[in-house]
Amino acid sequence: MSTPVVEVTNAVVGYDERIVLRGVSLTVQRGDVVAILGANGSGKSTLVRSILRLVPLSAGEIALFGERKFKGWERIGYVPQRIGAGSGVPATVAEVVGSGLVARRGIFRPPRAADRAAVTAALEAVGLADRAADPVASLSGGQQQRTLIARALAGRPELLVLDEPTAGVDATSQAAFAGALGDFVAGGGTVLLVAHELGPLQPLITRCVVVHHGEIAHQGAVPEPAGHHADPGHDHVHPHAHEERAGMWGA
Repeated sequence: MSTPVVEVTNAVVGYDERIVLRGVSLTVQRGDVVAILGANGSGKSTLVRSILRLVPLSAGEIALFGERKFKGWERIGYVPQRIGAGSGVPATVAEVVGSGLVARRGIFRPPRAADRAAVTAALEAVGLADRAADPVASLSGGQQQRTLIARALAGRPELLVLDEPTAGVDATSQAAFAGALGDFVAGGGTVLLVAHELGPLQPLITRCVVVHHGEIAHQGAVPEPAGHHADPGHDHVHPHAHEERAGMWGA
């Protein structure tokens, strides 16, 4: 078997003497699309942030592309929880997306034709090619989120890590994002994402990981909704507290 893209072994993370993750182990193979699900405060975002070295481990190990002292961050594209692409910066959509190439080409080297082509391709992937010259602050919230996803894609990563990428995003943007993610995976990419609701992303998911009180409660197929959650008019997929251990998942 090939070297895992992500390998987490007995990870423990704590904040202010409170344990957030307890002995978590997780492996992501090349080509996987893994969704991390769980209730608010379950530790799912902390798990992703620890994988990216944004929070330190108290115990355990994490290897990326087989390396425990990983330094090739240009191989990873990261979209954090929605913060808006505008952030008061007077930049165009293309300029924001182009900033995703800095890690690969370096700060002081000017963009090449290949870089400009990568920006165009990323914008086309998320359906924003016609907005390239517009101020990013003029976009809707969903379009700004798509801009951040295009920024990650422009760097041509091998692993794409997304923390609730479709939270609060309109249906059009969700569909555009699902299409872009499908193309990324078809091209050999690997995806690790934290999700509140999968929506149009669900057909892409190869494995679901449910985090419950800092531990992994389920790994495998996306759990099917049960009871009134399965009613045709009920499109929420997050659990109520007493159902979490029964395989329900969500926020």
